[in-house]
Amino acid sequence: MLAIVSAVLFFIAFLINAAEVSTNDTFTSTNIMLLGLMVLALQLAGVGSGWSARGRRR
Repeated sequence: MLAIVSAVLFFIAFLINAAEVSTNDTFTSTNIMLLGLMVLALQLAGVGSGWSARGRRR
């Protein structure tokens, strides 16, 4: 799920950069790309994977 969010953020950053849309300092294509990288790093770290170590039974 986080990988899909990351792909959407990358796509939005690409559109802003390709269309040369003037945005304020918060929503630049670089900042949105960095948010996408952060979400992708969380996905690779296992956040949101649904696995719970406490819920396992032996």
